[in-house]
Amino acid sequence: VQLQASGGGLVQAGGSLRLSCAASGRTFSTYVMGWFRQAPGKEREFVALISRSGTSTNYVESVKGRFTISRDNARKTVFLQMNILKPEDTAVYRCAAGLSPGSSPAYYAYWGQGTQVTVSS
Repeated sequence: VQLQASGGGLVQAGGSLRLSCAASGRTFSTYVMGWFRQAPGKEREFVALISRSGTSTNYVESVKGRFTISRDNARKTVFLQMNILKPEDTAVYRCAAGLSPGSSPAYYAYWGQGTQVTVSS
């Protein structure tokens, strides 16, 4: 599966952005989808994941209540709605597809290119 992320940009603190990740191929609904981020000088960080059906989600503690992951299997797209953004959310965000749910990058075999999110204070 190939993944294409989009939707990043520059936003003021407190603002919102919606990231999208479009997948190619016929098997999108068989994958657990995740979002990760990496800030300069920091390790890649798990942000959120969603189950194949979309009925189960998981988030890193720092984004709970602010970010929402969702998916549309008919459109082969996963979304990350980011609200109440903070400067510490600034990072390159990447979507990923895997066969098992997990917060480690090792669970994900396919990765999209990054989309930059910059939150100004």
